[in-house]
Amino acid sequence: MTDLFATTTDAQPAREQLGEGAVLLRGCVGDDEQALLVDLRTIIKAAPFRHLVTPGGHTMSVAMTNCGRVGWVSDARGYRYDPVDPDSGRNWPEMPPSLRSVAARAAAEGGYENFAPDACLINRYKPGAKMSLHQDKDELDLGAPIVSVSLGLPATFLFGGFTRHAPQKRYRLTHGDVVVWGGASRLAYHGVAPLPEGEHPVMGAQRINLTFRKTR
Repeated sequence: MTDLFATTTDAQPAREQLGEGAVLLRGCVGDDEQALLVDLRTIIKAAPFRHLVTPGGHTMSVAMTNCGRVGWVSDARGYRYDPVDPDSGRNWPEMPPSLRSVAARAAAEGGYENFAPDACLINRYKPGAKMSLHQDKDELDLGAPIVSVSLGLPATFLFGGFTRHAPQKRYRLTHGDVVVWGGASRLAYHGVAPLPEGEHPVMGAQRINLTFRKTR
């Protein structure tokens, strides 16, 4: 099988510091790849992608689903974590060991031992989709980091300061890269620029992002 995660070039360091407590780990998914992709397909079959509507009535360009104890949802009532998938009325699929393993290992490499996420937000970007600058602040446990796994097409990740208008740096994320941020950078604004056209040899014309969080 082709090594799907051998995407780091000689010009890119395997580890890059984004800020205090924030690091980009290129190619970090590594040997967990095959199990992760198999389990991801099972999750998406049980809880298909959907385009959420923000409280302000805007339909997000990024499609989303979840796994874990709770999932992140948005509607006219606001943003929140909920144990029930509003589309099916059932609990979200359980977070499989393959996903937990990637998240815990990457967090430890980023300096955060014993990370035990209870939610994984799964975002699907098609070409043109983007994620506006935002903070991850709906979690009760802000002492735990955010772990963000990239699969599929390359994307430009924006990582800034503590206001929406603070300067941002741009980082190219490729298949298998993981970004971990917490501590002093836990509430940094971040986002994803519009995804360019392309075709990934395994994932097709899309980018999948797994965002692991500890909500309580």
